[in-house]
Amino acid sequence: MQLPSSLLENAVAEFAKLPGVGKKTALRLVLHLLKQDVNDVQHFSETIAKMRAEIKFCSRCCNISDGDICSICANSLRNQRTICVVENIRDVIAIESTQQYSGTYHVLGGIISPLDGIGPDQLNIESLIQRIQKEGTEELIFALNPNIQGDTTIYYIQKKLQPSACNITTIARGIAFGGELEYADEMTLARSIANRLPVQQYVKG
Repeated sequence: MQLPSSLLENAVAEFAKLPGVGKKTALRLVLHLLKQDVNDVQHFSETIAKMRAEIKFCSRCCNISDGDICSICANSLRNQRTICVVENIRDVIAIESTQQYSGTYHVLGGIISPLDGIGPDQLNIESLIQRIQKEGTEELIFALNPNIQGDTTIYYIQKKLQPSACNITTIARGIAFGGELEYADEMTLARSIANRLPVQQYVKG
């Protein structure tokens, strides 16, 4: 792609680094910014930079947060004795959009995948175990993507928790095996949470 300005070319190259954004889309976005007022563009860039520099991760659940504790963990109206274990922050957003879950979360930051070089020590598993033991968690809900890596992660954490008085469940398979939570429609995801199963039954089934 031949561009008349190295400044334009550099900007397009940066936008093209974003997931799902090709060179043509990047060029369209950059040309759109060129049509905007200079102050608006500056505000846009400052907002992105401020977000990246100042955003934090909740010290309790590892969700994104403006402070040390996220708004979900700090909400006294949520069931603090129930933890929904998810792979990433996108899954928290997907489940929250259903408005069917009123407990807290724990973001693992990934799932166990030996082929990708991801082991238990690289995930937020140990902090989850400690949190359950410290807080007297009554129910642990696994809401991981229904695939081999997700099942492996569930099995590993379940074994780490034995013996435990905590009720361990997983979302029902309204989500197709091999699918991803963030792409599931809200109704399917809501039903999967409402009809969750005991992990022992899930693993055997």
